[in-house]
Amino acid sequence: MKGFLPVDKPLRSYSLVNEDSLAQLQELATNLPKLLLTDRLQKNIAMMSDDDLCVDSLIQDGSLGEIKLAMAQLSFIAHAYILGGSEPKNNLPRVIAKPWVSIARKLERPPVLSYASYCLDNWYLMNSEEPINLNNIALINNFLGGIDEDWFVTIHVCIEDAASDAMEASKQISQCTDESEESYIKELLNRISQSMQEVNNIFERMTERCDPYVYYHRVRPFIFGSKDNPDLENGIVYQGEFDDVPQFYRGETGAQSSIMPTLDGALGIEHTKDSLRHYLNEMRDYMPKDHRQFIQEVETSAMTKKLVKQSSLLIDSYNDCLEQIRAFRALHLKYARTYIHNQSKQKNPFGAGGSTIHGTGGTPFMSYLKKHRDETEQQKQ
Repeated sequence: MKGFLPVDKPLRSYSLVNEDSLAQLQELATNLPKLLLTDRLQKNIAMMSDDDLCVDSLIQDGSLGEIKLAMAQLSFIAHAYILGGSEPKNNLPRVIAKPWVSIARKLERPPVLSYASYCLDNWYLMNSEEPINLNNIALINNFLGGIDEDWFVTIHVCIEDAASDAMEASKQISQCTDESEESYIKELLNRISQSMQEVNNIFERMTERCDPYVYYHRVRPFIFGSKDNPDLENGIVYQGEFDDVPQFYRGETGAQSSIMPTLDGALGIEHTKDSLRHYLNEMRDYMPKDHRQFIQEVETSAMTKKLVKQSSLLIDSYNDCLEQIRAFRALHLKYARTYIHNQSKQKNPFGAGGSTIHGTGGTPFMSYLKKHRDETEQQKQ
């Protein structure tokens, strides 16, 4: 595993070429920006039969990569249908609901656009001979498309790649005991710190090609969920699923990335048991199953903080790690203010950009991000 990016690069098409339903799904996802631009998406879906996007054969015979592709495509289409009109829709047609719920169950994830589908499984290399970097990544699926949307997501793809060594070192340090050599533990801490410094260097480039105004009005509105979303306070009915009882799910958010919970677990960074802690734990339900298991294994076995307290030789390296994590969380807070809070104060002709109080994950994001940052700082040794 390259950090939390998939071992095999995400697929862009299906091998089951004779399946008309998959061809229709591929076409719908590929044309999504144009369908949104021309207000044709909801009209086109209204003309489809219930089984036009059937994925039964894919679930039975498809590869994991193909199943992830279908999950991403259905997630983009569903969110575009729900959030792409003048008013949010709280009733999802069976033609989308049925295959989406089936694929989600196969992956053991909720039927909602998550970070995994938006970022981890949604990229390809422009040149397959070159490594992952911001000049060699493009997106498979888009909503409206454009530089700002692409840059926002590809920054996160490159962050996941840059954090891969920190994730490997986190796994190794979680296996350290009182018998482990101090020099080895120090080496692992330094690897984590250096990897996270690279992450922060990439994160700092967000403003280069993602404009706050465009993000707020053209990117952000599509990634909200229904839980704690005042615009979808009655939830979403997935026609023919869940006995037509409205469902409530969190929207796509960086809190669904496994990087920070892995680091918190490996380094013993504790969060007070309050609504924030509950929210962070809830985000794991939206992560791929193997990522959830990885985090649990790391945080269950790690005794890093104890080892650091026993050795003055490790304190500086440990604090360097926490400083890089604090810097990441501080930068996240800065962007939340620039890209969301400040934009919400301006009049605009294009729509509200979603809730100004709650983040896309349905949280009071400014207070949560401040708390993330401050709790990290407080736990330096």
